[in-house]
Amino acid sequence: MENMEIDAKPQHQDAQPGLEYEMDPKPIYIRESYKGADKLLDKVALITGGDSGIGRAISVHYAREGADVAMIYHPREDRDAQETKRLVEAEGRKCLLLPGDLKQLSFIREAVGKVLSTFKRINILVNNAANHVEQKEFVGITDQQMRETFELNILAMFRLTKNVLPHMQAYDSIINTTSVVSYRGSEALIDYAATKGAVTSFTRSLSQNMVDRGIRVNAVAPGPIWTPLIVATKSPEEVAEFGQDVPLKRPGQPAELAPAYVFLASEDASYFTGQVIHVNGGEVVNS
Repeated sequence: MENMEIDAKPQHQDAQPGLEYEMDPKPIYIRESYKGADKLLDKVALITGGDSGIGRAISVHYAREGADVAMIYHPREDRDAQETKRLVEAEGRKCLLLPGDLKQLSFIREAVGKVLSTFKRINILVNNAANHVEQKEFVGITDQQMRETFELNILAMFRLTKNVLPHMQAYDSIINTTSVVSYRGSEALIDYAATKGAVTSFTRSLSQNMVDRGIRVNAVAPGPIWTPLIVATKSPEEVAEFGQDVPLKRPGQPAELAPAYVFLASEDASYFTGQVIHVNGGEVVNS
């Protein structure tokens, strides 16, 4: 078994979104031993935040399983996105890069149009992009912060899903990234936790709405995962201790999370809809 331990050095990035190429150590996006089995052969996946962190891991796993990938990401992350594109193409699949602002409906419509003109279809939608800003005092959450958190984390998810769904068919799949904080809360991430609670409810409700169309809707709830978001939102001291409070006593690697997204997108999960898979290092939460 490959070692997934992380020796997280004290570090901090001053701007968001965080950049994977500046992290030390770099996240592990796929295990060397991971063998594709054509579980997603010739599918087309649209992944938000697909350039780095969890999104990069999903993109590369999907490519190894035979899917072509379109990635939406913030323009600041272009260097990370270009590397992910290289990794997807190294697996023999196509990769479409879609830099832009998910908070803008006009960009969402433009991005979906580009995916359709390039690949002619969308079989898998992964709503993964999100952001948070830690604020230990609830009254310190500004109206602007609250609006931006909701705009990206849940409203953009609604808008993108609405624009993709008319082009999906029976047996296609939607997978949303929620969070462990949707279930246990977070004293310093109140606005973020509220959006993730909305993502969980959105997943369950949309799954019921899509039953007659044969489109499955599920989610993954990560715990502490070693991604650029961590180093861009925590102090160097907090980064060094990140993930130590879960039963496995370490943060997870994106490579340990992405197979859940493969499973939910594949025929192996044909009896799964409205469900959430918890990948959190052993923290037991009410599901």
